Amino acid sequence: MAINSVAVGSTDTVLLLVPANKRYAITTIMVCNTFPAEVVDTDEGITNFDLHFVASGEPKSDANKVINALQLPAGETFTFDSEKIVLEAGDQAIIVGESPTNLSATISWLEV
Repeated sequence: MAINSVAVGSTDTVLLLVPANKRYAITTIMVCNTFPAEVVDTDEGITNFDLHFVASGEPKSDANKVINALQLPAGETFTFDSEKIVLEAGDQAIIVGESPTNLSATISWLEV
């Protein structure tokens, strides 16, 4: 199993790009709001994000959006692990956050 972690920006952030001649089964994606936990009782630090699985050669669009504006409160982590998806060479997992940019994301996969 392999992992990749990124700081999520307010523009397209490539979480995973499958290399040539590879095929990956995504096992888990975790998105963490790193805003300090002591402000959890306020709206401060809430960030929304989108997640796309984009086929090789295709643009990111609403057609390949799998998470839309999910609100993640300060100090919380969202886990995407019930659904499984297989990505082929050139396919991408792209995440986009909103301001404030206080999200990190980790993806885990197995080569199949």
